[in-house]
Amino acid sequence: MSNEDKGFFEQAMADVTPLAEGQQTLYFKPQDPIDKRARREAQALQLENFLSTGFLDIIACDIPLEYKGEGIQQGVLDKLRSGHYPPQASLNLLKRPVETCRHELFRFIMQAQQASLRSLLIVHGRGREDQSHANIVRSYVAKWLAQFEQVQAFCRALPRDGGDGACYVTLRKSAAAKADNFERHAKRSR
Repeated sequence: MSNEDKGFFEQAMADVTPLAEGQQTLYFKPQDPIDKRARREAQALQLENFLSTGFLDIIACDIPLEYKGEGIQQGVLDKLRSGHYPPQASLNLLKRPVETCRHELFRFIMQAQQASLRSLLIVHGRGREDQSHANIVRSYVAKWLAQFEQVQAFCRALPRDGGDGACYVTLRKSAAAKADNFERHAKRSR
C-alpha cells in the first residue's frame, strides 16, 4: 500500500470507533420450526396435576396394596404379582413430603407413558404403625395410582424389589405402541 493510499484510508476511517475487545457479533441461522411432537410432549408434562391430597382412607399395614382396573383380566394381576413383568423404570419416594411425592409420581407416570413404558416399580416405604408417615405416603400412592386412567393394575412388589414397601405398576399401551403392534400383526395376516 502506498503512502497516498494509506492517507486516503486513514482519512476515510477517521470517524470510525473500533469495536471493544472480547465482544463479537454472532449471526445464527434461523431455527427450524418447533417440532410438533416435542411441543406435544412439553404440553403433556405441563398438564395440571389432578392428584388429590384431600380425604384419605389409611390402608392398614397388614393389608397389601392391590388394584385392577375395569376390564383387566385376573391373569394380568397374577403375573404382575409374581414378578413376570420386570420393571422398566422405578421411582423412589422414601422419606419425602406428601406434596413432593404427589408431584414426582405425576411426572413419573406421564414420562413413563410418553416413553411407552409398561411396567414400573414405585418404592414408597412401609411404616410399622398405621399412622406413620411411610404408611400415609403408601396409602396416598394407592389412591393416586387408581386416579390415573393409564394405570391398568398395581400390587405389592416381591421381597427382592421392596416387598410391602414398594409396588409394581402396569400401564396401558400408548397410542404409538398400539399402532406399531397393529402394523406388525397386520403385515403377518396379509
